[in-house]
Amino acid sequence: MDIPIKTMRTTLRTLMESLFEAFFPEYSPNPYEQAVNEAVKALSSLCGPEKAERFRARIPFLAELLAQDVEAIGGNDPAACDIQEIVYCYPAVTALVHYRVAHELDALGVGIIPRMLTEYAHSETGIDIHPQARIGHHFAIDHGTGVVIGQTAIIGNRVTLYQGVTLGAKNFKYDESGRPRNIPRHPIIEDNVTVYSNASLLGRITIGEGSVIGGNVWLTHSVPPHSRILQGRSQETFLDGAGI
Repeated sequence: MDIPIKTMRTTLRTLMESLFEAFFPEYSPNPYEQAVNEAVKALSSLCGPEKAERFRARIPFLAELLAQDVEAIGGNDPAACDIQEIVYCYPAVTALVHYRVAHELDALGVGIIPRMLTEYAHSETGIDIHPQARIGHHFAIDHGTGVVIGQTAIIGNRVTLYQGVTLGAKNFKYDESGRPRNIPRHPIIEDNVTVYSNASLLGRITIGEGSVIGGNVWLTHSVPPHSRILQGRSQETFLDGAGI
């Protein structure tokens, strides 16, 4: 992609500002179709009209996903006054808008732009989500600073992460040339899981549905559904009723 970096950054800023208006039209002074057209025009200049038009078709789906994310964030935080406050003020919304756009663009085969988008959100919010990670609906990040979600992580529906959570790799496997192999190496988080602050979940492990992972836990093995993993108790698995 032979586009000067300054031009690319300016165009990406236009793209994301227009998409914010398209995703949350109730807070935009411009008509929905105008916002969509401006976003598609900006994207077309970066990756061509064919991919831009394919992305246009996904905008309503992304808007629905983001509305569900905002709902989940608000439902998880008694300090949230209203939807407008969440959209305008919460860093998780900024990070998720950039991630969900980047994920779609990556699926369309767009080159470096997805990483630029998520790294911009990372620098603004402290939330680092790789565009190829797979995240379901009603995803909530509370506070968010220091959250890391790796490339091959899979996150189900109605999952909540608190600040400082890492979904990372435990180690790497190398090819004949000594380079690390790009294979599944990050956790799978099933539906309705909550992971509290500063927990590190490492490797291709599975966190079963409905589990709660306590703060400051270092976890490198899978746990069954409805587990309770608590720091300071030898990281045993506590089934229903143990609480946190």
